[in-house]
Amino acid sequence: MAEPERSLKVFVSGDVNGKFNSLFSRISSIQKKMGKFDLLFCVGSFFGNDMSQWVPYKDGEKEVPVETYILGCNDDEYAQHFMEDGGGELCSNVTYLGKSGLFTSTSGLTVGYLSGRDGGDKDDFSHFSKADVDALKRKILNTSTFKGIDILLTSVWPKDVNKYGTELKQQPTCASESVAQLALAVKPRYHFSGLEGISYERNPYRNHKLLTGQQSHVSRFVALAHAGNKDKLKYLYAFNIAPLKYIGADELHKQPVDTTECPYKKDFNQQTSRGAPERNEFFYGDSPSAGTKRHGTAHGDEPPVKRSSEPPKPKGPCWFCLGSPEVEKHLVVSVGTSVYLALAKGGLNEQHVLILPIGHFQSLVTCSDDVLQEIAKYKAALKKFYKSQGKTPVFFERNFKSSHTQIQTVPIPKDKAGSCMQVFMDNASQLGIDLVEIPERSDLKEIVPAGKTYFYVELPTGEKLFHSIKKNFPVQFGREVLADEVLLNQPDKVDWRNCAVSKEKEKELAKQFQQDFRSFDFNAL
Repeated sequence: MAEPERSLKVFVSGDVNGKFNSLFSRISSIQKKMGKFDLLFCVGSFFGNDMSQWVPYKDGEKEVPVETYILGCNDDEYAQHFMEDGGGELCSNVTYLGKSGLFTSTSGLTVGYLSGRDGGDKDDFSHFSKADVDALKRKILNTSTFKGIDILLTSVWPKDVNKYGTELKQQPTCASESVAQLALAVKPRYHFSGLEGISYERNPYRNHKLLTGQQSHVSRFVALAHAGNKDKLKYLYAFNIAPLKYIGADELHKQPVDTTECPYKKDFNQQTSRGAPERNEFFYGDSPSAGTKRHGTAHGDEPPVKRSSEPPKPKGPCWFCLGSPEVEKHLVVSVGTSVYLALAKGGLNEQHVLILPIGHFQSLVTCSDDVLQEIAKYKAALKKFYKSQGKTPVFFERNFKSSHTQIQTVPIPKDKAGSCMQVFMDNASQLGIDLVEIPERSDLKEIVPAGKTYFYVELPTGEKLFHSIKKNFPVQFGREVLADEVLLNQPDKVDWRNCAVSKEKEKELAKQFQQDFRSFDFNAL
């Protein structure tokens, strides 16, 4: 644990907009109850149209109750209140940090900051340019002991910050890709933004790839509303933080249970501090050096997979492309825009179905975004359907000896859901299969590159299990686990061929499932 005397008590405020009395009276009230705080950082716009509340603080008639650091202006009309040539003291206890830079407090707290709005190529007092961001990145990354910074302050939000994370009901109006790339590079433990009048606290995201052995700390993004807002949205954030340099690796690398993948994708057009493009990384690769950086082309051995909505053409006959003559269309029970649902041939039970892309996508990892979104809709609909019957689904994919994405969907009794995890782990252990749990909010595309074989399962209780297939994987593993006596107790149904019925019976079962599922099928509504 961090030493108590190293810990700092810190406030961060959203846009003050000239409402200094509201902010400072609130802080004084908190300090009376909780003791003196060490620092206050303000993001967003500090000054507003009404300057009457500022004069008493500037003239020394009123005291700012805590050492305060602010960002620069976001609108040219307020530029007059700042120094053009950099940061400096604006009044007793209020310091303008400057346009951008790295601030280190006397206690060792490291704070990166970037003032203004994203101007693209435009660079003036109230806007930052991409060159400004790159310069700040180099300044932070070139420190000899870099492993991240404690706090990042930007008035503008990073683009796509809510991906994989806590739901965001109101989208920001001016989120910046440059700020996202900055956050990705400098790995702040906390990142604060303002400007939008939105209060939003994202669950933590990790700054490393799972299972690489190269652990890092998590980052937390917090957006704060305007000070004194009428809707009583949170505009002041108070927390304790020990400077990163004083925290041991075990404590620093702890991963809260709700930690997600990083929401930002590396921009391979961005340059590193040494001027070379960053290389792509995966946790699992095709070589013994998987989990480390690949060498070869600037992007690794293979170019990034394009997320095109156009599926590739199959190299030969495919039993699962919906337009293919090989498809057994009498098993199809629902057809969407990009995905369809079909009764499983030789299913473990009469409600065992497959979720499949209409076009030819080899695995979940290669599916386009529209396909993935519709797969998620089918999963949600099936969960509701099975729930109405006292059941709950297990979803699994075996990307091994298969040429078309197949999401096996098998309902089990609801009261067996709690046993599912243990049964999968026990069976895997007996067969020497290294089945690992990955975070609930993880993205499979971030775990395994296209072309890599794997087994993946989503359990009714929310856990996700993953195995990177090398060779000799039992193709019936998923069925074997679900047929276990603890779950479905149908050991004779491990092989689908033992469950085969006539085509007439298949038609009858498909028709019955279609009727039962109709009220839950978003395509039939």
